[in-house]
Amino acid sequence: MATADTTNFYANGVMITDSLYNPSTGTGTGHIAYDPNEDLGGISAPELESVNLKRTEITDYIRLRLGDGLVDVELDKEHYELAINQALIKYRQRAANSQEESFAFLKLRPETQEYILPNEVMDVRAAYRRGIGSVTGTTASQFEPFSSGYLNTYMLVAGRVGGLLSYELFVDYQKLSMKMFGGFLNFTFNKTTKKLTLIRKIPFTGVNPPEGDFEDVLLHLYNYKPDSMLLNDYQAFPWIQEYAYSFAKRILGEAREKFASIAGPQGGTQLNGASLKTEAVAEMEMLEVELKNYVDGSTPLTWIIG
Repeated sequence: MATADTTNFYANGVMITDSLYNPSTGTGTGHIAYDPNEDLGGISAPELESVNLKRTEITDYIRLRLGDGLVDVELDKEHYELAINQALIKYRQRAANSQEESFAFLKLRPETQEYILPNEVMDVRAAYRRGIGSVTGTTASQFEPFSSGYLNTYMLVAGRVGGLLSYELFVDYQKLSMKMFGGFLNFTFNKTTKKLTLIRKIPFTGVNPPEGDFEDVLLHLYNYKPDSMLLNDYQAFPWIQEYAYSFAKRILGEAREKFASIAGPQGGTQLNGASLKTEAVAEMEMLEVELKNYVDGSTPLTWIIG
C-alpha cells in the first residue's frame, strides 16, 4: 500500500504554501518564488529555478539532442545563448501568454506632460485619476459625498429603501462625468520610445512643490513577462526549449553545409549540413503553428463582431 506524501501538506491535508507577509512591515509585499536575484534581505524562502539555471538546462538539452559526446558538435556558448534569446524573441512576438495585464501608479509633476515608461511596458490602455478631474490644482476630487451617503442610507437598509439600480445609475453618471471633466486622461503612447504624452498640462501654483503633493494617476498597462516568469512557466518552457533547439540545429547546419564533405581515405566523410537545415526549418514552422493552436496556454481569440 502506497503511503501519502506528507512533505508538502499539513496534518489536516491542507497544502503548505509560502506567505508573502512581512512581519517587520505588516504588509503582504515580498519576493516571488522564481526571483533570480536571490536577494531576500536575509529572509529565507524556497527558490525555483533561476534564469541562469533554466538557460543551462536548455543548453544541455540542445547539446545532448545534437549528440554531443557521441559526435563533435561545433557550437560555442554564444551560439546556445543566441538560440535561447531568439526563442524568447519569437515567443514574445507570437504568443499572447508572453504578456500580462498590470496597473501602475504615475506621479504627475507640475507643468509636465511627457513621461518615459520602463522598456517592459508594451502599451498603455488607460490613465485614471482618482475622481472627476480638477482644472485648478494638481489633485482630483477624492471624496464623493453621494457615494458615502448612499452607502449609509440605502445599502445598510437595502430591504426597506433604495436599491442597487439607483446606485448603478449613479455609477454610470459618475463615469460620464469623468469622461466629460477630466477623470480619464487623454494621452498618446509611443511603443518604440516608451514616451507617454498627456494631452493636458497639470497646473500648479508655487515653486518646487514637495513630491508628496503630486497627484498619483493609475495607469492600465500591458507589459512583457520577464524571462524568469516565461522560463518557469510549465506551458511556455517546452515550446521555448524546442524552438531554441531547432534554431541551434539550423546554425549547426549552416556551418556544416559550408564544407559538404571532408577529404579522407576511401572518399572522405559526407556532412549532414543540408539535412540539418531542412529539419530545423520544418520544426520551426511546426512550432509556430503550435502557437496558433495555443499549446503554450495563451488565451484563444474570442468572437469579433464588426
